[in-house]
Amino acid sequence: MRLRKRHTKDIPQLNTSALPDLIFTVLFFFMIVTHMRQTDVKVQYTMPDGTNLQKAQKKYATSILYIGKGRDGSATIQFNNDIVDTHAIASCARKERNKLADEEQDNYTVSIKADSKTPLAVIAEVKNQLREAGVKHISYSAVLVEQKK
Repeated sequence: MRLRKRHTKDIPQLNTSALPDLIFTVLFFFMIVTHMRQTDVKVQYTMPDGTNLQKAQKKYATSILYIGKGRDGSATIQFNNDIVDTHAIASCARKERNKLADEEQDNYTVSIKADSKTPLAVIAEVKNQLREAGVKHISYSAVLVEQKK
């Protein structure tokens, strides 16, 4: 007659050796896909409504120009991170375009995000300064409004 030993079934321990690899992979994924805001908006603006809008194609060759109310309530212009005067827009646009590679300078775009109550004379002056700087592509930002049928 044979004697049998009773074996207790222990629960195997969880293998956590691959856990740091998994955590770093997820961390790198979120670092790559997360869009970080590069500019701090220093003006107050309300986007105008629009019905026929298109998304910008190449955002890497784009500077953003904000037109809105400053802290004192007057019309203020912000080019990327700097508050500028209307006459300084051309030099700022030239500097930003010259930072790009030669083949990308033709695709340089300035996106205007203006308050819906900004006087048209201010926008026209900004547009003239951008033309003086040689900017060929100007886009205007708006909020899509559904049309009633």
